[in-house]
Amino acid sequence: MIRTILFDLDGTLVDTEPLHFIGFAETLRPEGIELSREEYFSRLIGYNDHDCFAVVLKENGKDASEKHLEALIARKAGVYQDMIRDRDVMYPGAVDFVRECAARFPLMIVTGTLREEAEMILRRAGIRDLFLDIVAAEDVEHGKPQPDGFIMALGRLGFLLRQREAIEPAQALVIEDTPAGVEAARRAGMRVLGLTHTATEADLAGADLIRKSIGTTDLDDILRRLA
Repeated sequence: MIRTILFDLDGTLVDTEPLHFIGFAETLRPEGIELSREEYFSRLIGYNDHDCFAVVLKENGKDASEKHLEALIARKAGVYQDMIRDRDVMYPGAVDFVRECAARFPLMIVTGTLREEAEMILRRAGIRDLFLDIVAAEDVEHGKPQPDGFIMALGRLGFLLRQREAIEPAQALVIEDTPAGVEAARRAGMRVLGLTHTATEADLAGADLIRKSIGTTDLDDILRRLA
């Protein structure tokens, strides 16, 4: 029985992965690195900023020290936040789906984006108060595909709800759009709904269920199939 739903953000609720790509590409260009759209969407999507920059810098023989990574993350955040500040980035139907879920389950966000960015997007969409908390990039040492974020979210949920009967990992439904996110949720022992917003069905083969988009997903049908 599902007792909570944990949402990814980028590519799941919001159409922001193309904007993240622009942010990465513009930040890496002064480093002498031309990041292609194909490279980003084929193997880097789903990584948090730290891990994405670390992988690309190391592969190109560039400085991947923590100090340099922090500078690049800050630079990319400025580019990305300028793009999303006044832009409606929610997928069609996402707000209504979140509201339907929030009427029945406690919700959390587990994202590889920075907390400030997640807060900005959710508040602009008018749904920040529907989530009990956000586990963002700054909160975990290891991002997806490691399970740290989902494990932390379940722990925070238990603390916030203070329920006598703790929610078990198998009672959590994760909604994700990337192979890295699906793998992280599976490693955490959770059920997974994959959305093909940014990946193919084959890419998301590790999910329990796969749907085309969040706007066409029927919550009752999902719960019935996972029962």
